This record gives sequence, C-alpha cells and structure tokens, in this order.
Amino acid sequence: MGREQWKKIWVGSAGNMVEWFDWFVYASFAVYFADSFFPKGNDTANLMNTMGIFAVGFFMRPVGGWVLGRIGDRKGRKAALTLTVTLMSASAILIAVAPTYDVAGYGGVAVLLVARMLQGLSVGGEYAASATYLTEASAPGRRGFASSFQYVSMTAGQLLGLGLQIVLQRTMSDEALHSWAWRIPFIVGALGAGVVFYLRRNMLETEVYAGDDAANADPDRGTLKALLAHKREAFLVIALTMGGTVAYYTYTTYLTKYLSNSAGMEKSTASLVSFCALFLFMCLQPLAGKLSDRIGRRPLLITFAVGSTFLTVPIMTLLRHVGGFWPALGLSLLALVIVTGYTSINACVKAELFPTGIRALGVALPYAIANALFGGTAEYVALWFKEGGIESGYYWYVAGCAAVSLIVYVTMRETRTIDLQRVGKDAEGARSGKDGARSKASA
Repeated sequence: MGREQWKKIWVGSAGNMVEWFDWFVYASFAVYFADSFFPKGNDTANLMNTMGIFAVGFFMRPVGGWVLGRIGDRKGRKAALTLTVTLMSASAILIAVAPTYDVAGYGGVAVLLVARMLQGLSVGGEYAASATYLTEASAPGRRGFASSFQYVSMTAGQLLGLGLQIVLQRTMSDEALHSWAWRIPFIVGALGAGVVFYLRRNMLETEVYAGDDAANADPDRGTLKALLAHKREAFLVIALTMGGTVAYYTYTTYLTKYLSNSAGMEKSTASLVSFCALFLFMCLQPLAGKLSDRIGRRPLLITFAVGSTFLTVPIMTLLRHVGGFWPALGLSLLALVIVTGYTSINACVKAELFPTGIRALGVALPYAIANALFGGTAEYVALWFKEGGIESGYYWYVAGCAAVSLIVYVTMRETRTIDLQRVGKDAEGARSGKDGARSKASA
C-alpha cells in the first residue's frame, strides 16, 4: 500500500479519534465538573443532570446522520468530513469555556446543552462520512482493510482519553480537577479537531464520487426520497447494526463499570483491564479487515453473531465471578475478538450496499437510528436489569440482539466483490426492462 493510500486512511479516520476522545472524556470527567453547573448540595442529582445532557447527544445523532449524510451525497465526502470536524471543535471549545453556576447561573447548563447537541450532530455524520470516504478511496481488494481503521481510530480516541484521565488523576489534586483541571481534556480535544480540520481541508474528493456523473446529476441524490427507493438496504443496515453495536458498547464503555460494580474489582484494576483489552482489540481490526478482503464479509459477520449469541451469557457470567486481572483480561479479550468480526468490516459492508448518490445518507441515518436505539441505550438497559435484581437478563438481551443480526448475516448477499459504481444500476436496469416489456405487452 502506497504513501497516498495511507494518507487517505489517516485523514478519513482521524476525525473518529477526536470524536471518541471528546465523547469519552465528557462521560468520564462528568464526576468532576457536574457540581460546577448546578447548585451545590446533591452530588448524585447533579451527576444525573449532567449525564442527562450527555444523553441528548444520542438523540441528536439521527439528526446529524440525516443532515450530514445529505451534505455528503450532494456536496461531496470532503465537505461532510470538513463540517463534522468543525462541529467537533466548536463543541469542545464551548465545554472548555462554559461558565460555572456561580458565574452565570443556569447559563452554563445552556452552553453545555448546545455543546452536546453539536457533538451529537457531529458524531451522527462523522461515522458515515468517514466510512463512505474510506470505502470509496480504497482499491476494490483493500476496502475491508482500509475501512477497519475507522474502529482503530475510534478505539485510539478512547485510549487517549483514558490515558489522559489517568495522567491528570496522578498529577493533579482532586480539588484542582473539580475546580478547573477538568477543562484540560476539552481544550486538548479542540486542538486535535483543529489539526484534523487542516488535514481535511487539503484532502481530495474520492474518485468514485467525483467520477459518477449520473449520481451527481441526479436532483434527488442525498434525499429521503432517494433513500426510500433503497428502504430494504436501509432496514438491512439497522438490523445488521443491532447486534454489533450492543455487543460493542457492552465490552467497551460498560466493561469497566461492570467489573467494578458487579464483579467487585478495584476500579484501578478494572480500568487497566479495559485499557489492555481495548489496545489489543485495536490491533486486531486491520488483520480482520484484511482477512475479509480474502474470504468475504459474511464469514466474519456470521462468526461474530454465532459467537455473541452462544458465548455472551457464559462470558458475562464468568466475568461477574472473576478473581483477578489476568482472568478478567482473558475473558474480555475473548469477547472483543468475537466483536471484531463486526467492528472491523461493518463500515465497508454498509457503504457497499448503496449506490454513490445515496451512499452517505444510506449509511448515516439507519446506522444512527440503530445506534441510538440499541448502542446508546445498552448501558441503561444493563443497569435497569441490575436494579431489578435480574442482571443476567442483560446477558440474554445482548445474545438475543446478536441472534437477530445472525439471521440477517446468513440471508444477506456478499458485498466484497461489488463494484461501487455499479451498485443499484443492474437492479434499475432490470426494472426498466420489465417496465418496457409491460409497455410492449400493453401496446
């Protein structure tokens, strides 16, 4: 793979790293800044209010998927990617400079809310824009490998956020973190977004998009009307995302809380388990993506779904009774190896389903809806089962979601060899032929 190809991979996926860094540090540093934006006195209520604002970001993701997906199809992949990183930078700056309750009353909460809305819009469009760009910018035999770097960068963002948190906790006093130091990660996020903005301003449009004259001349490209013409593929994206996103959130963002709250592990040990497991998980993505370029996407997706359907309950049950670092790391890594069958290739699979004129929106909106319904609620569902005294019910919920996706993977067509500039055209030609035959018969 040449230097130019690596540059495309880096520019196309770098925004995910910044996005997930910002997403992680908001959730993890909320315990430090929650009291800054609400009246002092009830720490739990303040944290819940702050996390309520965090949840707003998930509701904005479908909106961002629609708006930025439309821009990606009508104005180009470069335009959408540049806009998403601009929104990222703006949201991070707003949180970094948001006034506290003592200074502006609930004005700080309003700034925080606007920032989270912008971040939700951004992440809703970033996934599809980068997935589409990475898939289109790659050679046909390397699309799985190239698009796998989307989850490499997403995981790198989480690791950087976790690493910065550990550094600040070890070098700053608890008082400083509550007072002002919680703003540092958001300043870092804004600077990172600025660097990505510069890189994306100088990126080239994909040849697939620029060279598809028919798609670019279509007045309906990037519209809901055009998406409805591919509603089967849109529902397919929702269904194939369902099991993968629940499993991903379970073994990444929820894992540390599960190990500390349910397994009784020390928080520092649980964090170390998550860090090591995520690092190894990140390294696996390109290997699995490259494998899919050789044997196809469906074998990896089916392997993930079978593994999640039948092994989630045993893995989660064993994790709950785990005694130390190494057993916990082994089980966590086993779970993430299974999830790799989905994460490493889901970006290119979704992009390969749609024609050029509706590809960005076709990936963005259905994915954002599925992620908001299943991925974004995974932690809340897990805690709901735990609060109800039937925590094992969540294990079956994850397995059930994977089982639904398994049915989809078994019945869907292989997408590895699809020509991105021919997607949908053969079907359109067939429909035109049938219409012409009917016209002749009528005559």
